[in-house]
Amino acid sequence: MPTPSSSRPRITISIVSHGQLALVLPLLEQLDRHSRAVIDKVLLTLNIPEADVLAGRSWGFRVERIENASPKGFGANHNQAFERCGTEWFLVLNPDIRFDNDVLSPLLAQAATDAGLLTPRILEPGKTEPEPHRALLTPLEIVGRKKPGYVGPTVPAWIPGLFMLFRSKAYRQVGGFDEKFFMYGEDFDICARTRLAGWKLQVGENLLARHDAQRESHRSRKYLYWHVTSLLKVWLSASFWRYLRLQGR
Repeated sequence: MPTPSSSRPRITISIVSHGQLALVLPLLEQLDRHSRAVIDKVLLTLNIPEADVLAGRSWGFRVERIENASPKGFGANHNQAFERCGTEWFLVLNPDIRFDNDVLSPLLAQAATDAGLLTPRILEPGKTEPEPHRALLTPLEIVGRKKPGYVGPTVPAWIPGLFMLFRSKAYRQVGGFDEKFFMYGEDFDICARTRLAGWKLQVGENLLARHDAQRESHRSRKYLYWHVTSLLKVWLSASFWRYLRLQGR
């Protein structure tokens, strides 16, 4: 694995396309416009074959493609990309994240020395306020967050995988994503293991990124089944119960 460099640029970005290059194109343009100074390269994984709408374009950072011979899961794709990361920071980013200004530079500037995972606030479509922080992922919490008047915790117990800025040292220490999880279970699990390894989760409360949400699990029985199955795997995992004790539950 490459040795991280302390010189700028400081971030390697991993984006996975599942036939979504039309979504990736505006994202690359926004990253180039606002944050090119801190980006070393974008590792763009094509999980399935698709038309190349990026042909002939260039940006102020390298775009290095990884073309899978067969589709991989979320965790496997980003773990594969991390093997090519030689920077201090590794950003896991959804194709449908959008930026109206530079979020990455100020996020790095705010990073505490013991912060292993950072994120800005996320604004979902049709909302005027960012998503509340995520509480510990339990059946009771999942039901409770659907109720009117729900108020999230002031400090998140975990961070969704659509925008996860890892300190590479922390990602390497915990061994990246556990590939047995899928459909959001891997997000919680890696956050739990990062905290259990002694790193903090840090949120840039004054920084905002937009999410053009693609909520397949809300529309498809297949995705809903995968989501529920993944949650059951989380609740049966050793890291969940260790994290529960760490949180004082």
